[in-house]
Amino acid sequence: MSWIYRCPHCNARLNPHDTIILVGARGGQRILAGFHPEPGNYEIFFPPEVELTEGERWDFSCPVCGADLVSDQNENLCVLHAIQDDQESQVVFSRIAGEQATYVVREGAISERHGKHWQTYFEYLMSVRFI
Repeated sequence: MSWIYRCPHCNARLNPHDTIILVGARGGQRILAGFHPEPGNYEIFFPPEVELTEGERWDFSCPVCGADLVSDQNENLCVLHAIQDDQESQVVFSRIAGEQATYVVREGAISERHGKHWQTYFEYLMSVRFI
């Protein structure tokens, strides 16, 4: 039941082991950020000197090609390609600090939703077309 995450732009693997690695940026500060690979697990790994302020919007990009991971559907969301048990999907997640909203999209439809704020984008995402 392991997840493999890939950049939607260059197809680079983003979780070489147990953590998804992304470049995070906010207010001129750039860091490497680690995320738990299981959708709905909101454990994050930031450098100890970085403070998370609820409501702040972070920019996330691929550490390999540098491409922005913001979703075309909503500027508050990011998207990654994922494979689990040979099944391809997209994982869409909030880039707002403290907002727990994650969606797994398979075959053009939301198949899973996670987090205490999942309703924030759910209705909107149900109305858009996924590739």
